[in-house]
Amino acid sequence: QPAQCSFIARYHWLKERLDIDETKLPSIRCERFDMWVNELNAESVTLIFASAFLDNPASMFGHTFLRIDQKGQTEQTRLLAYTINYAAEVPPDEGALYPLKGIFGGFKGYFTTPPYYLKVQEYRDIENRDIWEYRLNFSEHQVRRLLEHAWELGSTYFDYFFFKGNCSYHILSLLEYADPTLRLTDQFHVWTVPADSVRLIATHPRLVEEVVYRPSRRTTIRRKWERLSGPERRRVKETVSDGSPEAIAEFKALPSKEQTFLLDVASDYLRYQSETDRKYAADYKERNRKLLVERSALRMPSEDMKILPFADHPDLGHSTSRASVGGGWRNNDTFEEVTVRAGYHDLLDPETGHTPDAQVEMASVSVRHYDRADQTRVERATLVNVMSLSPMDSLFHSPSWRFNVGMQTLKHNGCQLCSNGVVSGGIGAAVESHWLKREVYFAFAEGEANYSRAYEERHRIGGGGTAGMLVDLTERWKMMASGTYLKYALGEKSDDIRWFVGSRYTLAQNWALRLECNHRNHDDDVVFTVQAFF
Repeated sequence: QPAQCSFIARYHWLKERLDIDETKLPSIRCERFDMWVNELNAESVTLIFASAFLDNPASMFGHTFLRIDQKGQTEQTRLLAYTINYAAEVPPDEGALYPLKGIFGGFKGYFTTPPYYLKVQEYRDIENRDIWEYRLNFSEHQVRRLLEHAWELGSTYFDYFFFKGNCSYHILSLLEYADPTLRLTDQFHVWTVPADSVRLIATHPRLVEEVVYRPSRRTTIRRKWERLSGPERRRVKETVSDGSPEAIAEFKALPSKEQTFLLDVASDYLRYQSETDRKYAADYKERNRKLLVERSALRMPSEDMKILPFADHPDLGHSTSRASVGGGWRNNDTFEEVTVRAGYHDLLDPETGHTPDAQVEMASVSVRHYDRADQTRVERATLVNVMSLSPMDSLFHSPSWRFNVGMQTLKHNGCQLCSNGVVSGGIGAAVESHWLKREVYFAFAEGEANYSRAYEERHRIGGGGTAGMLVDLTERWKMMASGTYLKYALGEKSDDIRWFVGSRYTLAQNWALRLECNHRNHDDDVVFTVQAFF
């Protein structure tokens, strides 16, 4: 197609800036562009945020894209709208090279325009991620500018960088072109985190018209499950486990309204299982088909139940980076400490706006000055520390897991302050209760490798376990306690007993106080810090 059509946004910009007289140019019709714009039938633009998904490294911080809302659409028909999505094209056999290429721009990133229902199916139904929709207050002219620039970008690619030139950065650049006064990408210098981009959009005056929550299938099932009594839960479990005529017959003895709700819950769960358990997907689909036959005979609409999120709006969460200043006591010495963390969130951070029971820490460094020893040193450094707690119940049985790479300071074999490299990981389980407000209990079987000059052979490798609990005492006050036993069988043969107790009190969205106590084989440490997120 002619350059005027391939680069239609640039053509219109040049025409406006240079006051080009179109009558002196050959008449050109951009038929492909006109057909595309007519099919989109755009009226407004919505920024979509899919919450964090720890099982995929590329989605640990969430994902943003745009939805092009058509004229005359309602909330019920917006699934049919098209989207503008930017993502890396990743070959299926990348393996261990995947994170390295993602960090250093080894993949090509492309803009695509899939239907919204496909993105909802991917994020909400398969990956079970909550979706937040931010309706933007763009004029008709701004929507047109955005589409013209998106058309140009559809024929090219950019090197994809996981931390900077990612989905959020390029979506922000599209929004900037629609409204050049926004200057959104100027706010991101080193990394562009999707949640930060959402917070930035939400803070612009009059830019967001409305926020709509679209719960994941798992969130929907859990909220409906909370409404059921013990006998009702038993009936649902029996029905989804075998779908036998006897189990279905029990439903028919119930009032129609109760039958309707219970069958809806059972059908939701079977659909969830068919999407997440590919091995037995056909079996779950057949069971669901039988339930739907019974459900259709009731001739009663499903209850319009409002599903509340387990995590609040992402724009209400704390900022990504964190700095803390404090002091404390270690053995027979006092110290002052400064910590800077690039991102993102740990289990004791204020949880508003973040995925519950999920931790992703990256690029954190703590520097201490010990007063009596008159020594300043790097106390701790974290390359990556990820933990996912997935409380199990009678319906959901996802494992919990953790992975950590970093450095810490230990007291061992006469060395008072020795640097110790750590690589550790574990797999386990978690459950929750509501004795106080909310408690999560967890346990891991784990392995760990250490390297330090404090060890006789400079290294040790072993395994053991960790057990602990997280407790929400109030909306602002949270505590965590854990104990660990590890026995090292390779390298220096030794064992390690540790315990940790931490408490956080939230002062404001981006301010918190924290008190932590650590014990490790005759090595005791207490530190109090004031934390600021930025």
